[in-house]
Amino acid sequence: MLSPLFNPKSIAVIGASRDPKKVGYAVLNNLIRFNYKGQLYPINPSAEEILGIKAFSKLSEVGEGINLAVIAVPARFVPDTLIDCANAGINAAVIISAGFKEAGPEGVKLEEKIKEISKERNIRMLGPNCLGVINTYNNMNATFAAGMLPQGRLAFFSQSGALGIAILDWAIGNKIGFSKFISLGNKTDLNETDFIEYFINDPETDIILGYIEDVVDGKRFLSIAKKVTKTKPIILLKSGGTEAGARAASSHTGALAGSENAFNAAFKQTGIIRAGGIQDLFDTALAFSEKKLPAGNRLLIVTNAGGPGIIAADTAEKLGLKLPQMTKDSIDAIAPLLPKNASLYNPVDIIGDATSERYAAVLNRAVNDPNVDGIIVILTPQAMVDVENTADIIINTSKTTGKPIISSFMGEMRVRESADKLKQNLIANFSYPEAAVNAFKRLSDYNSWKNIEEEQVQSYSSNKGDVKVHIDSLMRRGIFQIGEDDAMKILSQYGFGFPERALARASKEAASIASKIGFPVVMKISSPDILHKTDVGGVKLRINSKGEAEDAFIEITSNVRRLMPEAFINGVMIYEMVKPGKEVILGVTFDRTFGHMIMFGLGGIYVEVLKDVSFRIVPVSRREAVSMVSEIKTNALLKGARGERPVDIDSIVEGILRLSSFITDFPVVRELDINPLVVMEKGAVALDARIIFERE
Repeated sequence: MLSPLFNPKSIAVIGASRDPKKVGYAVLNNLIRFNYKGQLYPINPSAEEILGIKAFSKLSEVGEGINLAVIAVPARFVPDTLIDCANAGINAAVIISAGFKEAGPEGVKLEEKIKEISKERNIRMLGPNCLGVINTYNNMNATFAAGMLPQGRLAFFSQSGALGIAILDWAIGNKIGFSKFISLGNKTDLNETDFIEYFINDPETDIILGYIEDVVDGKRFLSIAKKVTKTKPIILLKSGGTEAGARAASSHTGALAGSENAFNAAFKQTGIIRAGGIQDLFDTALAFSEKKLPAGNRLLIVTNAGGPGIIAADTAEKLGLKLPQMTKDSIDAIAPLLPKNASLYNPVDIIGDATSERYAAVLNRAVNDPNVDGIIVILTPQAMVDVENTADIIINTSKTTGKPIISSFMGEMRVRESADKLKQNLIANFSYPEAAVNAFKRLSDYNSWKNIEEEQVQSYSSNKGDVKVHIDSLMRRGIFQIGEDDAMKILSQYGFGFPERALARASKEAASIASKIGFPVVMKISSPDILHKTDVGGVKLRINSKGEAEDAFIEITSNVRRLMPEAFINGVMIYEMVKPGKEVILGVTFDRTFGHMIMFGLGGIYVEVLKDVSFRIVPVSRREAVSMVSEIKTNALLKGARGERPVDIDSIVEGILRLSSFITDFPVVRELDINPLVVMEKGAVALDARIIFERE
């Protein structure tokens, strides 16, 4: 329970100070000057009173129940201070003190110590190394920030204290209202997921915002966030996911994975909205503040300037939004009220000299038009335009409808007061039309997410017992990477189809096997040490005779011995030549935060060059598998381009689901590639596979 953190009846400020330059002074001063109504107990061994309040030399002298401790003492004293808190019956603490894991090895030891005390003594702990916490609904500002947030319906947590201070100051300056503000600090105990879970039932919070650099418990984060977003939007700004932080990996999938892809997948699978920056974070929050969601993605653009209207329309089309015309009745009704050279369709261009009455004429019809789910109103402050009255019309019209109305009052000087007025009335206003369209897109997407029913993850029957025996046997023998035959045997138990194949250990044997399989055949080097066979001349296609098979065997093995003399060679695998199709890749990698991820993309030799791939975290539902296939940029090639026949996309979806089922059953897998999976008009065949297991 986090109630003592946000709604304490009494607070002890341990390390309270009479020195205005000290953190302990700033915290106590903020609690007093912003009119916190509960009891305050400054704790300082060398002061009788601080800021007009009686001080105590230690907690045990207070003699009354205390709900929350705010600790601002040097790091080395924090462990003993926490024990004092436990002895005093305090079960919530904000540790503002710095000097823990961020300060080096000794700080790491100190942090481990307070973590143990927190668990053993059942004290929920925010921090250490944090700014503090604010609850605007009881005037509690337990931070050392310079100001107090306005009251509102946004809750915000930040992993960066410095960024938290900057955002707090920005929010005060822009009059953005908050319910709660939390600086997470080092997240030794309480973390982002704890607060997301708390806010789902917080009556003072409608929208959850946050800045994070990492997530403590990925699986719990996914589970909680997926529940919360069905009730309240979560908008997060995430940093620290560039390729510079990606780990080295052995497989295609591992090389293409990274924390950025993992977080993108996590956000997609939980309905979290990812902000592109600080401004975008609060712009998006403002769009949600009115609590109006469009029934669909049909957007009407109303503008007094052609250029911005076209920009808005282009942006909408790129984002996949629909730009419908209003009904004939609506168009017939507004036509007499607009100039003859006005555009009555979409965008509705009411011309540069537009009066507020023209805006009203269009908006009054649009809010009741069955073809329209939401409206963007663009205004450029030309000499004839009545900016203030237009803002009033938007505000008043918005009160009559459940459809979202978003404005884009472009400019600065002439629109500033009206833009502020729109914001005060919870109308999202943007300086540029692209941002306004993007805000509508997020409202539409979130409404779609809320209305999606939970889908059961499919499980595929297989002989799991045989697969387990096989994997256990490999690992007992110290074999942690497998390809060719072993990988195919395992994956065939989960419904993957492979071409007829056999291993040849000599050129004559290769000719005999190829003849039995039937020409043409494909020949590939078989070696546990070689991942990218084409790079070492280890693949030959379209072998059409025994003589070609013998020559190919000799050439393949010679290439490998020359380029990779240390590689162990089992022989050469000979495969039947499958029907032509599109080559795709299915893969698995392990992310340290969220666990296993499945990857899909175009396969073959180009996968790491194009990097046109999609990821989802295991387990993957059918709907998510379909989305994985549709969101790659080259998806059109699968649907049939330039007269080609479309391939069997359902077989790709099935492959993703079967792979998800396999990984769920055998999490010991760390990386896996099926590359290529050849997808034909009907069905799919895997030509190669490689699996890497976790080393204990």
